[in-house]
Amino acid sequence: MTGGLKDREADELRTSGLDGMLRAAIPCEDFLSPFIRKQGNIFKPNNKEMENDSLNGKTMEDVHTKEIDLVNRDPKRINDDVVRVDFEDVIAEPPGTYSFDGVWKASFTTFTVTKYWCYRLLTALVGLPLALVWGIFFAILSFLHIWAVVPCVKSFLILNHCLSRVFSICVHTFFDPLFEAMGKCCSSIRVSTTKEV
Repeated sequence: MTGGLKDREADELRTSGLDGMLRAAIPCEDFLSPFIRKQGNIFKPNNKEMENDSLNGKTMEDVHTKEIDLVNRDPKRINDDVVRVDFEDVIAEPPGTYSFDGVWKASFTTFTVTKYWCYRLLTALVGLPLALVWGIFFAILSFLHIWAVVPCVKSFLILNHCLSRVFSICVHTFFDPLFEAMGKCCSSIRVSTTKEV
């Protein structure tokens, strides 16, 4: 009897208030809110299918505020084959023609430190202006691609589609009967070959 009383009280609570008519039509466990649908809110879907359809499970990141990896500065490996130049890649002594060990060590240290600090000084002096130039260049390139190249290609494809339909109509109208008539005229021609020994 207690269970029936609790069910009746739950039904009364479900049918009372502002959402009374809506709650009475929908069972209590299925009712979430008038503003959140069963398959999920537009902004926070709780349905996996809807979540996959909306953003494919990926969160959109702002490219201006993303963190930069200071350890791995070439994550896509675009300079692996080009700029990796170590002392062993430039200077090597074949067997039998060795210099003094002290000279070899000093040469290694001089090469490595000079390359390291010259690169750092050049990037400090020229890196920011070149970054500005390349940023402007790729911005212009992206702008031209988005606002000029793609619309031109699209309009060209649309124009080609119209022209191809006109050409197809002309071919079917004028050339199909001509070639069909020529085929009927030439269909009675027979060719025979004989071998002479």
